Amino acid sequence: MTESASPYISHPRIMVLGVQPGTPPFRIVQIDGQVVGEAKALTDVLAAAAAFGITVHDLDDPDVVRWVGGDKFTWTVH
Repeated sequence: MTESASPYISHPRIMVLGVQPGTPPFRIVQIDGQVVGEAKALTDVLAAAAAFGITVHDLDDPDVVRWVGGDKFTWTVH
């Protein structure tokens, strides 16, 4: 008999979408599934989180932040 294992998929409260072209380029930030603003730098993501009462201790923790289309260092269009 085989067991079916389901992979763990995190559902973080913060999602930072891929870089959008602009001057300067920006990333859309979602919190709890709602668009809350644009981030032009890492500090903008932290400010948005703080505005919603979320303290971020580790930006690399997939249970806290999901980075789509890059990581916390990706802020330009490739």
